[in-house]
Amino acid sequence: MREILSKLPDVETLKKLSQSLAMLDAIISPDWENRYYSFNSKWSEKEKVASMRDGSGDDYFILFDLQGAIIKAFAHESSMSPHVNQPIKVWTGIFESVPTEFKSFLSEPAFSLESTTFCIWRRFSDSTWQIGEINYPQGNDPDGMNELLAILDNNPLTYQKWAEYYFEKEIPLSSVKYVYEHQILTSEILKSLNEDISIKDLQEDIEEIGYPD
Repeated sequence: MREILSKLPDVETLKKLSQSLAMLDAIISPDWENRYYSFNSKWSEKEKVASMRDGSGDDYFILFDLQGAIIKAFAHESSMSPHVNQPIKVWTGIFESVPTEFKSFLSEPAFSLESTTFCIWRRFSDSTWQIGEINYPQGNDPDGMNELLAILDNNPLTYQKWAEYYFEKEIPLSSVKYVYEHQILTSEILKSLNEDISIKDLQEDIEEIGYPD
């Protein structure tokens, strides 16, 4: 079992964390193209989707449904990238053990399953996050899981450090904690993160993300 899996929160906590990440990015970066994190609370009647795109080829998608959650990710420089093979082929073991509850996930074109370096899942009936039986190549992080999922430790300090580096500005830890706690946005909180944005500016993002519900 990969150590990083023990650091991930349960399904409901991960959903709220994913909403918080998307909300913080929306506040700090009104320009959609510069955001890493997004959350669609209206993906379907019974499904919600979180995603990360770093603009350099790495991404992840998290599907939340009535069964639990499943995460698919792609680290483009990973030694397990399907694109190192000819023909292109996802590494053996990544998808073979995905439970039947999530089979529809594996046929969704929007998730670019052909570009995958790892996949994990957790049903509400599971006590831990699950992963297939995989024969890993040598390397500390051959599938990119440690790097791509580090932000999901539910620690506000992790996001603050990342955001200050990425957005090249000071980010108050207290404001990040406030959003992580899913408290109602106020003009004071918004000003502390981005003095040029208002609640009105964020209405579409708030509705799509489903924050703070």
